[in-house]
Amino acid sequence: MSKGLPQLRMELDFMPSPDQERPGLMIRDPFGFSNATLILPPVLTRVLPHFDGTHDSAALREAIFELTGDLRAGELGEKLHNVLDEAGFLMNERFDEMRLTAIQEFERAPVREPSHAGSAYPEKMDDLQSWMAQGMAGGEPDSGTPLMAVAAPHASPDGGWACYRAAYGALGEWARDKTFLILGTSHYGEPNVFGLTKKDFVTPWGQARTDAALVDELARRSHPRSVRLEDYCHRIEHSIEFQVVFLQSLFGPDVKVAPVLVGSFGLSFMHLNRPEDLHEVSSFFDVLGDIRARESERLVCVLGVDMAHMGRRYGDDFAAAPFSGRMSSVEQRDRMRIARLEAGDATGFWELVKENDDDLKWCGAAPFYTFLKTGPSVRGRLLRYEHWPIDEESVVSFAAIGFHPAQQ
Repeated sequence: MSKGLPQLRMELDFMPSPDQERPGLMIRDPFGFSNATLILPPVLTRVLPHFDGTHDSAALREAIFELTGDLRAGELGEKLHNVLDEAGFLMNERFDEMRLTAIQEFERAPVREPSHAGSAYPEKMDDLQSWMAQGMAGGEPDSGTPLMAVAAPHASPDGGWACYRAAYGALGEWARDKTFLILGTSHYGEPNVFGLTKKDFVTPWGQARTDAALVDELARRSHPRSVRLEDYCHRIEHSIEFQVVFLQSLFGPDVKVAPVLVGSFGLSFMHLNRPEDLHEVSSFFDVLGDIRARESERLVCVLGVDMAHMGRRYGDDFAAAPFSGRMSSVEQRDRMRIARLEAGDATGFWELVKENDDDLKWCGAAPFYTFLKTGPSVRGRLLRYEHWPIDEESVVSFAAIGFHPAQQ
């Protein structure tokens, strides 16, 4: 008797196998609910569409037999089903249990452990010190002028050193005793939701201190649908972790932070004039604006943001290369948006983001807009702009920007 096949989790990462000796499709879980990584041979990747919740095991067996002519097609189909199931890659009870366990473990954890140490940056202190010193060498000296905020990339530091140097080089001794309100892109969170955590952030440098009172106030005063306290996305997100690592390198391991993950104001907002036309967003903006006004003397904003994502990796029908071909036009459009940011023009910036349903795919649009809408008038200065070829056919753009009060 044939059995219905569950649906494959579509939020998984799917990419070509990096192992030349094992061609096929690599699948992994960016949410960290499962630690498994699978490489499926090419023939089996062609039957993955059967895991859509509408097919059964008999249809899968027939599809495999048509592709391979192997009389063991039923066994192969059952093995594929079992492998995907055991990895937690199917929408079923096993995955529900894995997901619940991971979320509960994060909620119970006393601190937010580093998620990207050992991959995006060294996990041993001595190696991290050498890596940071080498990467930050040659930067411009701090002008000594206090800033309200800096925007830095959240791309891999090895791909974005020039912008990291420019952004963090603008933070001088004047910022040593400040609390850094970090507005990071939430790559995994829901749109129009602001992810919060009261957990201290641990990195190889040590334990950064999270301002739990400030986070509590954001959660208590905002609309219940605006925020998610102890948001699991913090466990796996890099947009804030990278900023903490750089801040600790400047001001010591116990630097004070207030981490906020900003969910996208994406396509669901394109029919609205402004993101804050949605009450959940306006509620959070009002509360964060009150806090920033009240605590202006002790808060410095840090934005963990990238800009355009172009090329085949990101669904475009063309190959992208830094500062050439289509990316020349992308640079022009990026700079138009940056000019609106420098002018402190939230409305003009959002109008540009809305064009063509944000075909530039700026993942930092929501944190930038949140910053502009929750503080006093600002002016910005572009410190550095870069393109990073994340692979041979795809490019990410990002920048370093310093912001100061408009009247300064």
